[in-house]
Amino acid sequence: MTNQKKRLSLFFQFVSLTIILSILVGCGPSAADLEAVDYTPLPGDDWKVSTPAEQGLDPKLVAELYLNAAELETLYGLLVIKNGHLVAEKYFNEGSVEQKARLQSATKSVTSALVGIALDQGCLSSVEQRMLDFFPEVAGQITDPRKEQITVREMLQMRAGFPWEETHPALWEGLLSGRYVPLIEAFPLVTDPGTEFHYSNLTSNWIGIIVDRACGMNLKSYAQENLFLPIGVEVGDWGTDWDGHNNGCGDLHATARDMAKFGLLYLDKGEYDGNQVISADWVHDSLQTYSEDAWDNVGRFRDIGYGYHWWSAWAGEHRVNFAWGHGGQLIVLVDELDVVVVTTVDPFYLQHDGQSWKHEKATISLVADFIASLPSE
Repeated sequence: MTNQKKRLSLFFQFVSLTIILSILVGCGPSAADLEAVDYTPLPGDDWKVSTPAEQGLDPKLVAELYLNAAELETLYGLLVIKNGHLVAEKYFNEGSVEQKARLQSATKSVTSALVGIALDQGCLSSVEQRMLDFFPEVAGQITDPRKEQITVREMLQMRAGFPWEETHPALWEGLLSGRYVPLIEAFPLVTDPGTEFHYSNLTSNWIGIIVDRACGMNLKSYAQENLFLPIGVEVGDWGTDWDGHNNGCGDLHATARDMAKFGLLYLDKGEYDGNQVISADWVHDSLQTYSEDAWDNVGRFRDIGYGYHWWSAWAGEHRVNFAWGHGGQLIVLVDELDVVVVTTVDPFYLQHDGQSWKHEKATISLVADFIASLPSE
């Protein structure tokens, strides 16, 4: 190759690289775009309000979070709490500060909290109590002796051995039937209790019934008195089965701000305004990882595990715990940064397909990307 050809070749390589770099740089939001984003918390006396900068968060990272959030079609609300202060809040699409969203399976983390409170109060004596002790009407009908050994602890860990209802139409129909106690016998175990993780909505419903029966109050009334009222939360509807038991697996309705209060309670080790609402030991035990790789990676949430009806994962260098509901309802705790992130979304009620998962994954990825971008303190 002649020197002239070599020079031309190098020139075109340089031009190509320059174009590529300019495209990559142009893909990110401009400073003007970020400055135009308004995520100022709305007026209200139920939260201490601050700014990201005052609480040590990079305002540009928060602005980019909200800029990206505006692109999501099914996102209703997005809140960021730092050091106990509401530093960012915005509502999209059909969302509003008053909207009580259907939390879907994020309800399970509330059900878990009520187990902890029941233990604190002595309604329950131990997580080693047997499931069947609370269901005498079916205890004599059990044909699989393994079910006689299932404990409340294994149920909280989703290691009782019952199947995920979405794996078979008959199981899904059972979940929708509203008649849950007979299914303790009717639903077969897929593994020995205590050996493997299997996500089971019915298991959460049975836990709710256990708290109901042990404490002598329906789940919502018990929660109102011992959880919601002490932290200043006013929930909406909470769906029930045919026997009037509130569904431990889902169907609780709450605002994004009230979801954030519940998350902050766990971030503050069960304490709210100087009152120990849930024991610190229960919060600690709930947020451990008892099942590694319980779910496939979602966006930048990796190594997703499971505790006592709370999920865990890594996002960048940060370990997180989170309540997670279908559609992308999230209460995400970043303990080391004293951060809570909340999303409310279209719940895609009874819609479990590729379309709903696409939107759910987009919401989870939005939050995971933001948390992964945060520097360690």
